Amino acid sequence: MPYVAVSALSHPGLLRDRNEDSLVVGPWTLCATVTENPQTLVFPLGTPLVVAVADGLGGHPGGEVASALVVRRLASTGPALSSEDAVRDALNACNRAVYEAAGGDAGGDLATMGTTVAGVVVQPDSLLAFNVGDSRVFAASGDGLRQVSVDDSPPLAPGQRTTSIVTQCLGGSPGYRAVLPHVTAAPLAPGDRYLICTDGLTDPLTEDVLEEVMREYDDGRAAFELWKSAIAAGGPDNITLAVVRVGEEVGDE
Repeated sequence: MPYVAVSALSHPGLLRDRNEDSLVVGPWTLCATVTENPQTLVFPLGTPLVVAVADGLGGHPGGEVASALVVRRLASTGPALSSEDAVRDALNACNRAVYEAAGGDAGGDLATMGTTVAGVVVQPDSLLAFNVGDSRVFAASGDGLRQVSVDDSPPLAPGQRTTSIVTQCLGGSPGYRAVLPHVTAAPLAPGDRYLICTDGLTDPLTEDVLEEVMREYDDGRAAFELWKSAIAAGGPDNITLAVVRVGEEVGDE
């Protein structure tokens, strides 16, 4: 029976005092927690399966609250995400929910809390990749690593590789702002692999490093080696990632 294997990990990194990232894999969530060993889950290929990361905005109150709210909503709506429009509607609903949880127009202690989000919805014959913000989705194949998400960030200056500025996110402002989620459909076949991650992985590591690790390792070992590489590079931010692989039958390689 075709299946989806997902290996995931979330860690605060070396320089942050708490983890504001959250993660969803089907009905399973990790919110503001610490794992140093990847958790691997296997699902039959069939009902839409959502796998996503959410990175609470640093420098804003309640980043971990916003990211947890979003992944829990995606966990509950995931099986119904059967089209691009359904994914966009779900992300717009998450944006509204974060704003209202922050106090809405009245504001409050959590005013301006926000989060990025990026992930995939795995369907029997296709995959929907989505994001709002600068968390990323990559497709990994024999031809290398290819980013399929779209960074919501300003253009980089010459010689600049990263930026902490995002041009849109879920919540994150004192007044309600609509978002335009990026959603891309792609065909799906056994052997396809995807990497979903927050910028705690992509800021310290170049795409060449990510590609090398994904080429050399599968599943949980790939997730562990990616995390280990980010820690070796200084671990400046929360690190959350998921490696997704489509297989033909349980036990295949």
